[in-house]
Amino acid sequence: MKKARRRETTGTNQQRVTKKEDENDPFSTIPLDLIVEILLKIPTKSVASLVLVSKQWLSLIRGKDFINLYMSRSSNMTRLLFTISGTYVREEFLQTCSQVDPSSNDHRHRLNLTLHRMHVYAFSPPVRGLICRQMDSNVVIANPSTGQLLTLPRVKTIRRGVLSFLGYDPVNDLYKVLCMTVLGGDQRGPHVVSEEHQVYTLGSGQRRWRMIECEHPHLPPPPSCLVTKGICINGILYYYAWIKNDGALISFDMISEEFNVITLPEDINCLVSYNGKIAISSWPTVNGEAHVWVLEDASKQEWSKVSIVVPSWIDLVGTDCGFRFRGTLSTGELIFSPTNMVKPFYFISYDLKENNAKKVVVERLGDPYATLEVYFDHVESPMFLSN
Repeated sequence: MKKARRRETTGTNQQRVTKKEDENDPFSTIPLDLIVEILLKIPTKSVASLVLVSKQWLSLIRGKDFINLYMSRSSNMTRLLFTISGTYVREEFLQTCSQVDPSSNDHRHRLNLTLHRMHVYAFSPPVRGLICRQMDSNVVIANPSTGQLLTLPRVKTIRRGVLSFLGYDPVNDLYKVLCMTVLGGDQRGPHVVSEEHQVYTLGSGQRRWRMIECEHPHLPPPPSCLVTKGICINGILYYYAWIKNDGALISFDMISEEFNVITLPEDINCLVSYNGKIAISSWPTVNGEAHVWVLEDASKQEWSKVSIVVPSWIDLVGTDCGFRFRGTLSTGELIFSPTNMVKPFYFISYDLKENNAKKVVVERLGDPYATLEVYFDHVESPMFLSN
């Protein structure tokens, strides 16, 4: 009986403490719906810092319902995400800016990265506001909007060739990192395949890499190959790989964690998202013509071909700089970006409906010796990173 009374006393004390905290909280009288509306209109970095206001705000801002609601709003105001890195640069960083007016100073976000000389780096394309960076056998997850970095446990391997991709499981609302290893980062041949396939699930509470099986021996290109980065669409991660020296499209289901092989209509390693579907694209010619093969049905291995000719191409870019097709934006515009660093950086946006192409210039980006990669339709997320 004494123990029971002690529990009741403890519970009563906790209720009194909570009630006292609520009384001292100046925001406790504001309706929850109104608080949510206010938070949805605040810049992401500021929202992340408001978790210190009260326990109620902490629970609200870090809740999945609020994060998904915030991202659904921010998906209508997508941004550009730049990765600036390189062996000879003074500083490395991630930078986001408006996709409508990239050269504007308003709401520019920058996240500095720590330099580590003599290491091999690679970025996996952003997925729902997060981006993955690999440094040898270490993987770092970054939220450029909040400025948070999360270093995952070291990948379980003694090999030098490590490849990683970031993806998202929409059914269970989970981010996952797929990692695989090879004997050497630049080896290629019919007998060289990826091994030690591992998956790390963010926010699961289990700080470890899980080994999974792969029934399709294949070899993705090394991390330095920019055009073969994985693309995650509707819970499926797609990436280019070699199977006995022949190019193929590998799909990895983020939900079932199963691999499948899709035969390519042409051996092209430039993967893009085309109107919400995975596709491969040829390099644009000097006259602005490109061919795109769109995967219509993965189970039936059905592809369709689209030919694109950008009007006034030579007037926009000249004939000196190589370009690659980057896919379609959420607005339906087609995007082309330079394959090499240009100053000032720019890309070509082509509106099919209006049959109008324009050059979009982005000022003030890194030093001339940096390796720059740009990602489109980046969505801001207030998500707090945790293992």
